[in-house]
Amino acid sequence: MTDRPAPATGLARLLNPSSVAIVGASPKPFSLGGNVLQNFLSFGFPGDLHLVNPSHSEISGIPCVATIDELPENVDLVALIVPAVHVPEAIEACARRKVGSVILFSAGFAETGDEGRAMQDRIAKVAREAGIAMLGPNCMGFANFLRSTPGTFEPLAYTPATGPGAAVITQSGAMMGNLRIALLSRGVPVSYAVSTGNEAVTTVEEVIAYLVEDPQVSQLVVFVEQLKKPDLFLKSALRARELGKPLIVTHPGRSERSREAAKSHTGAIAGDHAVMALFVRKAGVILAEGFDELFDIATICNRFPSAAVSNVALMTNSGAVRGFTLDFCDALGLPIAPLQPATIKALADILPSFATVDNPLDITAQGMKEPNLFGDTTERLLADPGVDAVVVAVMGGSTAQIMNKWRSLRPRFETAEKPAVYVVLGDEHPMPQEFLDELAESRTPFFRSPERALRAFARMAETHSVSQTELVITPPSEPRPTRTLSEARGKALLRDAGCDIADFVLATDIEAGLRAAQDVGYPVVLKAQADLLAHKSDVGGVKIGIDGPDAFARAWDEMQSALATNAPDLTLDGLLVEPQAARPDAELIIASRRDPQWGIVHVVGMGGVWAETLKDVRLIAGNATPAEIEAEIRRLRSAPMLVGGRNLPPLDVAGAAAFVARLGALLNARPDIAEIEVNPLALYRDRIAILDVLVTVEA
Repeated sequence: MTDRPAPATGLARLLNPSSVAIVGASPKPFSLGGNVLQNFLSFGFPGDLHLVNPSHSEISGIPCVATIDELPENVDLVALIVPAVHVPEAIEACARRKVGSVILFSAGFAETGDEGRAMQDRIAKVAREAGIAMLGPNCMGFANFLRSTPGTFEPLAYTPATGPGAAVITQSGAMMGNLRIALLSRGVPVSYAVSTGNEAVTTVEEVIAYLVEDPQVSQLVVFVEQLKKPDLFLKSALRARELGKPLIVTHPGRSERSREAAKSHTGAIAGDHAVMALFVRKAGVILAEGFDELFDIATICNRFPSAAVSNVALMTNSGAVRGFTLDFCDALGLPIAPLQPATIKALADILPSFATVDNPLDITAQGMKEPNLFGDTTERLLADPGVDAVVVAVMGGSTAQIMNKWRSLRPRFETAEKPAVYVVLGDEHPMPQEFLDELAESRTPFFRSPERALRAFARMAETHSVSQTELVITPPSEPRPTRTLSEARGKALLRDAGCDIADFVLATDIEAGLRAAQDVGYPVVLKAQADLLAHKSDVGGVKIGIDGPDAFARAWDEMQSALATNAPDLTLDGLLVEPQAARPDAELIIASRRDPQWGIVHVVGMGGVWAETLKDVRLIAGNATPAEIEAEIRRLRSAPMLVGGRNLPPLDVAGAAAFVARLGALLNARPDIAEIEVNPLALYRDRIAILDVLVTVEA
């Protein structure tokens, strides 16, 4: 992994400054310069505060200078509130005064088009050469609640952080505010809130890499539209997991047009977002699919930062909730833990005889008579070694009933070492203030629907962490021109790499073709070959089931005629002659490609129409082992067709997995190969066969 964070001194001076200058400070209420100044005054910033405004000698009792050049040297942070047209000269002045960092709030740069991007590039060059860590442009700045530093024009109420809290990191300024206030409303303390804007110099990955090391950061809550330095992000994710700090990310983009993958069918199925999700989850990132999930997961992680969730248990006093949970967890793919025999016995000892001891557990209406059952059953579920997390979802009832349940449950929640969350159904029906106060004191994650709790656990269960050596990606690269190879050249490449390829001959005339057909054995297949001919069947370049010399001669002539009509400018390398494969029991489509951001990735799915019609594919990291690849293939929705479901014969899935792993090794050894698509890969009971291949290489 090649990217490194910006120099620690630069980011430290940005996010933890001892001296600040506000350029464009204003006495006008609600102006940008007025808001920034008022924030620093109301927060009681403990460092040196300098103001720059040529129209005032002082503001709020603080002296003003007229220009940046009149500031003392080595100010840690300059907040620039100037029109875009004056930014270049302001950045140059900051460089002259040896400023450590800059917040550039102004818009009008790369987000406006080519002219704005050119200006942004110029100021970024000046900042980098001067060693200035610059936040923005087009950002809302940041707030450090640990050290009373509000570098933002958003009017803020001072909410000091007295201990470790969340670091909110976004590219969007609006999202910085949205996430911060949402977390605070859920009882999650916030240590930092940072927006990076256009990221001309300092990127979201660099901020994450810096803040993950701060002992006053307990978790990182991130909303990011683009990861520009995925290798640095993954390194930081692994570091966060090592330090026991959850890294929770929402990354929009699932529905955007995927990056085109060199004439590959699968390129339109597995886009950038899916590839990103594959790698970040492997690095231990919890990937939330929306705001509710982001807030809910952060709420759970605030109380249980080191939680590892695979199997859940649910306790309720409603049979309807029990039935719903079974359906909902099945749809989420969230495993419901089978209870250990000792747990079943312990529960049976305290529950009425008519209760069914199972997971999910319905304690029945007996809980109304014996409120202690709520706490006692929860305690036994938490003690089960096969249970990773517990959801307690109950009906509310009267104030007395709510408090009776809570008083039974509170000691169990407060001492729980596994994630335990409380759900009181009834949507927005008001809760007693006494209950809400005690709930906040206990730091118990609280929800009004079991769906939100279970969905949060499902997202936590999707992530896992590998070591840095196991998680291999390449630094981002610029897209390069590519070209395709003919099938014959592609098959020769795979054969040289050790793949089992059926005999084939490239014939340049009919006599050579007839000899080849005789040698490989009828029936044969005839295919037109040229590097520029990626889709042979579209121009009549494929003939199958040729069963003798006469049929071969007819097929040869028909193909030549079709190519002359449909592709008159095409220069052929020849016609490929190979034996007709037996009808496969199933087909897979395999695409192993080099993503310019994340590195090598495999896309594996059912072949034929299934891949594009059903989008039944799995994404697999390029360095996955054959065993890992086989496990992913078995997770296809259509996997029963491959592994012996409904009286079908089990096929050679292990052979297919070993072949995919070989493709990954080939791409790793050959950086000039952009993609290898095999469509189809034929599966039989005891073997596989590569029927067609399209290799894309750098031009």
